[in-house]
Amino acid sequence: MSLQANSAPSFYDAVIVGAGPAGVSCAVWLSRLGFKPLLVDAADAVGGLCRINPFMDDWNASLPGVNGLQVAQNLAQSVVQSKVALRLEWPVQSVRVCAPGFQISGPHNETITGRFLVLATGVKARGLNQAPPDPQILVGPGQHVAGFDFTNKRVAVLGGGDNAFENALFAFEKGAHSVQVYARTVRAQQQFVQQLPVGSLTVGAYTVDPEQRTVNGVAYDVLLVMYGWAPNADFANDLGLACTARGFISSDFETAQTSSDGVYAIGEVASRQHPCVVTALADGVTAAKAIQARLEANAK
Repeated sequence: MSLQANSAPSFYDAVIVGAGPAGVSCAVWLSRLGFKPLLVDAADAVGGLCRINPFMDDWNASLPGVNGLQVAQNLAQSVVQSKVALRLEWPVQSVRVCAPGFQISGPHNETITGRFLVLATGVKARGLNQAPPDPQILVGPGQHVAGFDFTNKRVAVLGGGDNAFENALFAFEKGAHSVQVYARTVRAQQQFVQQLPVGSLTVGAYTVDPEQRTVNGVAYDVLLVMYGWAPNADFANDLGLACTARGFISSDFETAQTSSDGVYAIGEVASRQHPCVVTALADGVTAAKAIQARLEANAK
């Protein structure tokens, strides 16, 4: 769907893929700088991962007392107020270079073109790839975990980062019978590690059987898989973008420019800074200002 009139231009100064904090920030800044960005997203609403985060976003110093869902609503309001052209439920299928910019293909063989391309597609949770999916195996943090009934459940949490330990503590708070964290290495903040009850952490190699829902041969009612994130930008593979050792898109710190001229990567898809709403917003500004400089240089 599109929230803008059908008379919207067929060529944009920049096409921004992903309507989370980074993408919205970039689009809003470009629009307010006097340019014509287009913001597209496969989802049916603006907000990115904020839309599945019911928890308080206490890290955002500019918006105390709001949760992720409220942040998503604020992002959507900013898009409307800045008169950003927006297409939702528009999953990008492929991207190709076409002078003087890029052609982006979406559903129903529809294409749009832009002088610059901004990848703000965020990340997807890494899972166990079990088939068929098991409703008792919860992958990644979010609303599905917040709404789960952990009462008297035996829970195993897989992962050694902040999300693993935070969600383990959450399961305890929600009445789990027992919670055991399995971490090959511990990377979480010490404040979370220290809150975990003694005996609830196993560090080192472990074996998971998703079908039997066992870890090291011990059966559990629920598995929480907190293996971190993978970049969500398969549609851009043909661009041959350089990536980091962890698979995220490499980008210049000062401009967010990738290894392909005219392509920018911002937010968690580039893993440029500590992932949170504030750093994603800053990334959007970085790319918008870099694009502004190039557009104004070309106009001279």
